[in-house]
Amino acid sequence: MKVALFNCSPRKDGNTYVGLKIIADELEKESITTEIIQIGCEKVYGCDACGVCKKTKSGFCNIKDDIVNDAIKKVYESEGFIIGSPTYFGSVTSEAKAFIDRLGYASRAADMKLSRKAAAGIAIARRAGAVDALLQINKMFLISGCVIPCSSYWNIAIGREKGDILNDREGVETFVNLARNMAWLLKKVYD
Repeated sequence: MKVALFNCSPRKDGNTYVGLKIIADELEKESITTEIIQIGCEKVYGCDACGVCKKTKSGFCNIKDDIVNDAIKKVYESEGFIIGSPTYFGSVTSEAKAFIDRLGYASRAADMKLSRKAAAGIAIARRAGAVDALLQINKMFLISGCVIPCSSYWNIAIGREKGDILNDREGVETFVNLARNMAWLLKKVYD
């Protein structure tokens, strides 16, 4: 089994990466293969509402000169996936939003290709707004028919400088519990 984790932060090794790494390490302990894919800082275009995905039903976006179709392929090849974003003005990053929109549209156009796939989001904040960012990620999962494993609290952690979230004991515990619950879910479904 495999879980793809998407870092939508422009800081490649910042707190969002640290949070995803906590989850990946815990999943690896459960014999689940993981891969963290960098989305932030990459060229990522927003959906241009061309409607080609609805015509082709391929599950991929018609925009081909950025990272999104490669990321979508990673989602389809995995039993589960996690999208992580820092909080920017109470929202996800622009890269996260573009990825969510294009993955959502393309997969829904391909007969709900994400239906029943395990999916979770995490959000990192300096102080506030993470719940709203997490909700934006989860809304795409909900409308796409994904199964969302829960944790012991909202999947958020607090920190500003790289590694600060490691001082957020409850945030770290929440991410560990999320990973354990995702592993449990995947094993129930695929074993």
